[in-house]
Amino acid sequence: MKKRNKKCYSGIGGQAVIEGIMMKNMDDYSVAVRLPNGEIVVKKDKYTMLAKKYKILSLPFIRGIFSMVDSLILGSKTLEYSASFYDDEETENASKIDKWLNEHINEKTLGVIMSIITVISVVFALIIFSVLPAAIGSLFKTLTGIDNNFWIAFLEGIVRIVIFVLYIKLISKMDEIRRTFEYHGSEHKCINCIENGWDLTVENVMKASKEHKRCGTSFLVYVMVISIFLFMFINPPTLLAKFLSRIILIPVVAGISYEVLRLAGQFDNKFMDIISRPGMWMQGLTTKEPDEKEVEVAIKAVEEVFDWREFKKQHFDS
Repeated sequence: MKKRNKKCYSGIGGQAVIEGIMMKNMDDYSVAVRLPNGEIVVKKDKYTMLAKKYKILSLPFIRGIFSMVDSLILGSKTLEYSASFYDDEETENASKIDKWLNEHINEKTLGVIMSIITVISVVFALIIFSVLPAAIGSLFKTLTGIDNNFWIAFLEGIVRIVIFVLYIKLISKMDEIRRTFEYHGSEHKCINCIENGWDLTVENVMKASKEHKRCGTSFLVYVMVISIFLFMFINPPTLLAKFLSRIILIPVVAGISYEVLRLAGQFDNKFMDIISRPGMWMQGLTTKEPDEKEVEVAIKAVEEVFDWREFKKQHFDS
């Protein structure tokens, strides 16, 4: 493997799924999953981004909001596909309650229950990441008498980051989540390998970095940091008004964060390295070093939608 200093933007991205990887390039995406018997299955399909269907959605700051929507839609779809290979295994090990639910609740009712659970989860997340920091900020103001919006917004931001870090550390103790983080690492390693101009082999991928500037983890870090600066200038008089303002401004923060993430991924210079550093640090929590079998799955997913040999020829061998 020849070491290169140049790095080129490939445009591909993806996410970890259950025992596998989803990779997307333009409108094509693939899902590679390692089955319980060791076999790797690969599915290729198409997904057109909303910004391609409706040009107005491709405008700067607007495109970030709908890119997030696209990620949620495609992510859910590919996660469901990967999970389908493990449904039978889970059913065999299901508890008596699970078996009773499967036998006595029809599909429509189960769908309603799952929708309610989803809504509750979203509400709970909003409480944890929006209401709780705002409440702590208000409590700080009451106890100290400090009415400086700069320090209150800063405190709220720190609380959000601490909650996020503790949450990631907690769930990473679960074996299933740890394996997902390993596949997440293999996704980044494959992209870094390609963008460094190396042959996409297991050996080269294992040597590549498991952190990448365009990661969704970095996006979340930008959201938390940018929200600190934005909320310094917004100081509603009541806790309820503050909470509502945080919710309403989520699309604004997401739009700005996406543009920063986009610039960080496209430009490889010292300034962008500094901007990207907090997100790369946080990826130390959401990515783990994969093994060779996990890397094999990631390579299968990449090769289904991206011609890395042609990319290398155009950008590195000319």
